[in-house]
Formats: sequence, C-alpha cells, structure tokens
Amino acid sequence: MVTMTQTIPLTIAIAGAGIGGLAAASLLADQGHQVTLFDQFDTPRSVGSGLVIQPVGRRVLDAVGAGVTARALGHKIQRMLGRETRSGRRVLDVSYGSSYGLAIHRAALFHSLMEAVQTRTVTLMPAHKTTGRDGPHLTFASGARSGPFDLIIDASGANSTLSPIKTRALPYGAIWTTVDWPDTSLPTSELSQRYRRANRMIGVMPIGTLPGQTTPKAALFWSLPRGGYADWQNGGLAQWRSEALSLWPDLAPFMDQITAPEQMVMARYTHGTLRKPFGDGIVHIGDAAHRASPQLGQGANMALLDAWALAQAIRYFPLDTALPAYARARRAHVFAYQAMSAAFTPQYQSDSRILPFVRDRILFPLSILPPAKQLLTALVKGSILPPLGYLTPPEQAGQ
Repeated sequence: MVTMTQTIPLTIAIAGAGIGGLAAASLLADQGHQVTLFDQFDTPRSVGSGLVIQPVGRRVLDAVGAGVTARALGHKIQRMLGRETRSGRRVLDVSYGSSYGLAIHRAALFHSLMEAVQTRTVTLMPAHKTTGRDGPHLTFASGARSGPFDLIIDASGANSTLSPIKTRALPYGAIWTTVDWPDTSLPTSELSQRYRRANRMIGVMPIGTLPGQTTPKAALFWSLPRGGYADWQNGGLAQWRSEALSLWPDLAPFMDQITAPEQMVMARYTHGTLRKPFGDGIVHIGDAAHRASPQLGQGANMALLDAWALAQAIRYFPLDTALPAYARARRAHVFAYQAMSAAFTPQYQSDSRILPFVRDRILFPLSILPPAKQLLTALVKGSILPPLGYLTPPEQAGQ
C-alpha cells in the first residue's frame, strides 16, 4: 500500500484549458504545486455542444468542487433509447437504474470547472497557443517561450502539437447544434435516437441550461460520412429537413429552429491510443492520449479520470515514478473502452447492411436479458472496469 506523499512543490504547466486541463489544475493546485494553465483563446472557453457526464466522471467533478454547479446547470437523464425508424422497434435501451447521466452543454461544464479553478492559486495564461516544447519549456505561436517547468501536462485535445499519438480517421462523424427544448412529446429523461440501418442516425438530448440563462436547451446531432459535409450543405436545409422528418416526425419543433446551415457544425472523429502517455518531463491526458468515437459517451469522463489518476499519482509518488504509475492506473480502463468503442461504432455509424441486422435481431434482444443488461449499464456508466486501477477515486460522489 502506498503511504508516501509528494512533499516538494512542483512547477507544472498545463497546455489546454479544456475539461481535463481544468480538472488537473484544481487537483494539483490543492496539493500545493505551482500551476500555470495556458490556453489558445483570448478568453478561455469551450467549443462544442452537449455531452453526458457519467457517474464516474461526476466523482471527479465533486473532488474539484465543480459538481454542485454542474448539476445545477445540467440535466439528469435516466435512459438512452434508440429505435429503428421504419418499424419503431427498440434497438438500444440502456437504463441507469438508481443512478443517472448528467447531460450538460460543454459551455456549462467549462463554466463549472473554471469557476472551481478560480478559487485556487492557478496562473491563467490566455492567448497562448502551444506549438511545441523545448525540453522543459513550452513554445507558442507568438514566438514566446515559457519555463522551465518540472512537468508539462498536455491537455490540448485532439489537435495537440505535443502528442505523438497516431490515429486513424473514422468513416463517420456528425453535424450537431444546440437549440431550445421545445414543446414536444419527447421525454426529458432520455437521450433519444433514431436509426435507419447504420447510415442514418439522429439524436436529441436535453442538456439543461447555459450559464446565465434559464431556457432549457437540447443537443441535436445527425450522422454524416466523414467527407459528406459539403454534400449536405449543397443539398440545402429544405432537403435535409424533409429527410429528417420522414425518419422522425416528432423532430419538427427542433428542426423549426434551424434556419441556416451554419448552425450545424461538423465533428469528425479519430481512433487511437498512446502506448506510453508520458515522456521525459511531459504527460498526456484526455484526447491528447486517447481518442475514440463518442458512441459510448465517454470522452469527457476519460479526461476527468485521467486528471484524477495523474493528480493521485503525483500525490503519492516521486515524479520519476508518478508518470508510469498514472499510465498503469488508466491502462486497462482506457484499453477496454477503446476496444468496445471500436466494436460498437460500426453497428450505428457505417455503410454496412449486415451489422445493423445483427444489432437489431441478435444483439439487442440479448442486451435486455441478464447479465448482458447489467453489463451494458455498467459500460455506459463507465464502471465496467475499475476506472483508476489501484488509485481509488473519491467516494463523496452523488450517485
């Protein structure tokens, strides 16, 4: 059992004020380290629409003091339900049981985490776009250089210039937007999806409110081939609206709010994992360390868990052994979810006709029977394997 603690304050640079970077900044500042957080934007902000924080991720939010605000802004969902468009048959049905997923807009999650950071002694450095590192120094697009640092944490996401990760492009992405939650018969306790085979997927999720606002919001997304955005734009909104409503008429009050193509933003995804998410004086977390399809809804949770595991490793180990300890703590959980994401995604986003048939006629009927039902719930909740290995997560989480 580990009993020692890190007693020498470290100078730590964090590249990227995203979900993982903000969580790591709070956790490490609490340990007495000198933390500097660099971000490319003039005013640090989040880019994106809605996501789900699973129970394991909420534990980390509570540990950094962001949980109360996040729950106030977000929206509890109890179920993920997907139906085939023509028959109406269920092809995905996952219940959280006594727990819940916290659906939240990225801006609201960012606000919650930034609010927590601002209660600590953390140096914020906006307008610093990281372009690389020179030993213990970070370099920036402006030509500036900062350091030296005892440790550089790469939390700069999928566009990291610090990570050596090699990825493969996934054939499908999605266009997404945020709209007001309208007067609709769709339940507010569910992430609702509709599928036509695997080449059409559309979803709607209640995501709570934006900071400073009171109007409930919804995230709407539509699956597209990776190279299909230009064709979608050329087809026009009227054509898209007609197709979407033919697949899901209840979508009308959401679609009525989309009046310009620019409201829909294209997201493209990649898959890959760093075998060794650390090097001499640097460590990678979140999308800089591992990437996958968002099909299992684990991206934000993975970043939060990475931040917690890294902070715990630095707390209990000397720096030269802390980084390997972080990697060991996260290895099995990351590998399992990367593998399951690779297996699940083609069933819902691909041109295959066979996989949707297997999904609908074989896998779904099995998934609603014990023990598969319980395993699927654990998979979505992020707890199918211990998420932090032997580094125990905080227990004060609300379930």
